[in-house]
Amino acid sequence: MTTTTPGFLDRAGTIAPAGFNRWLVPPCALAMHLSIGMAYGFSVFWLPLSRAIGVAQPVVCKGMTLAQAITTTTCDWRVSDLVWTYSIFFVVLGAAAAIWGGWLERVGPRKAGVVAACCWAGGIAIGAVGVSWHQLWLVWLGTGLLGGIGLGLGYISPVSTLIKWFPDRRGLATGMAIMGFGGGAMIGSPLADKLMKHFAGTHDTGVWQTFLVLAALYFVAMMAGALGYRVTPEGWQPAGWTPPAARAGAVAGGYVHLDDAHKTPQFWMIWTVLLLNVSASIGIIGVASPMLQEVFAGRLIGQPLVAFGALDAAQKAAVAAVGAGFVGVISLFNIGGRFAWASFSDRLGRKTTFAIMTAIGALLYGLVAPTLIGGSVGLFILVFCLCASMYGGGFATVPAYLADMFGTRFVGAIHGRLLTAWSTAGVLGPLIVTTMRDKALAAGVPAAAVYPPIYWVLGGLLVVAFVINLLIRPVDPSLLRQAEATATGADRTAAYAEPIRASLSPAVVVAWVLVLIPIGWGIWQTAAKAAVLLR
Repeated sequence: MTTTTPGFLDRAGTIAPAGFNRWLVPPCALAMHLSIGMAYGFSVFWLPLSRAIGVAQPVVCKGMTLAQAITTTTCDWRVSDLVWTYSIFFVVLGAAAAIWGGWLERVGPRKAGVVAACCWAGGIAIGAVGVSWHQLWLVWLGTGLLGGIGLGLGYISPVSTLIKWFPDRRGLATGMAIMGFGGGAMIGSPLADKLMKHFAGTHDTGVWQTFLVLAALYFVAMMAGALGYRVTPEGWQPAGWTPPAARAGAVAGGYVHLDDAHKTPQFWMIWTVLLLNVSASIGIIGVASPMLQEVFAGRLIGQPLVAFGALDAAQKAAVAAVGAGFVGVISLFNIGGRFAWASFSDRLGRKTTFAIMTAIGALLYGLVAPTLIGGSVGLFILVFCLCASMYGGGFATVPAYLADMFGTRFVGAIHGRLLTAWSTAGVLGPLIVTTMRDKALAAGVPAAAVYPPIYWVLGGLLVVAFVINLLIRPVDPSLLRQAEATATGADRTAAYAEPIRASLSPAVVVAWVLVLIPIGWGIWQTAAKAAVLLR
């Protein structure tokens, strides 16, 4: 009888040996998510790219169509042309996660992580060529499409692994990783800004060089994360831990197969809850800076009687700085909420956590925010920071919700399919907010009066999410399958001969320091920008 040695990237080759410390896995997940999280920060490139040819001033070609913009080499791109890259990112992210989620479960997180690194970094590198040649289609194809595939695979690659390593702290584990996705732009945006200033010259804005540097950095970080992934031995659980009795809405034992999960009403109810939770916040976060400026105008700079339309150039610049600080504070709450709400869900339960988030969000949007217009600027900012925390908290809590509902066997692939709700919300949320805002402004509604109807609609979305979440029940027991005893003798030895450690070790310290340094730098950069709110 011949045996085949598993390949380095194969799932079987990533089974953790005896004595492995499970706290080495979260830094690997953070390295992956901090890298792909830069997708949120790509807006830092739009203005420099809009003058890539003119450098000092854009070369504007009046009447240029989108089709002409794709291949022009003599006209500068418009911001509206470039923003399509952002849209492609998140549509492809959801599609890639749904399409290749099952493949990821078969081949394991290491191989999927390596592919994600090649797609994300390779896509940015191809985008650099597109910028250098001034071919927008190449930016879309490389950074948008190929990079979007890397986003999808990179986003879901550690989820199933972390949930299996931390059955006692599922929310904490996924919160740590998905916090990284929210924090990627906090690091990448200021870094990209500094790199562009370094490479910029008389005839160049420095964007394509910055793309190449970021591609190299992200490739190294993501490969380090992917190669550091380890999967649990068959049957492993933390030493001394006993699985608790299932909470309401959770699988008591076994798992629901991937082929059955999306056929259940529970899947689509959770899908809808995530869709509505994200839609209610993603649109308003996208206009956070202009919203604050239009609602409070001169009040932001100690001129309470000056309306937004009456601000002079200097006042508008000062108000815009406050708006930028507001965006920075929102990003910090978005990141912190991913960790905090997911951690709370370990104690409260996932269904209860979503009930609290949607109920509080509905009250803040529907009742509190409209009454604060013309009132306290500080309380208004706090309201939307709390909403941003629950926006991030929904992303971080939902993988654990799925694990409770469908078991952990296929949770990565099920989560991948659920992320199509994110892609849908990425269109629905901004469409609701921008359409209502533009129609109101076109009708001559004062800027400060534009937003209350929008808040009421968003609050209504969260009321619907609250009700649907309450209606979620455990899956039909007939769909549950029991885990098969497929572990080899070597796997069982790793699983049972020696408990996997949870103690502090030099390797754990080094791994965490390597990810905490860039996180700390990003927080410092964001806090410095947000400090303008305290002036």
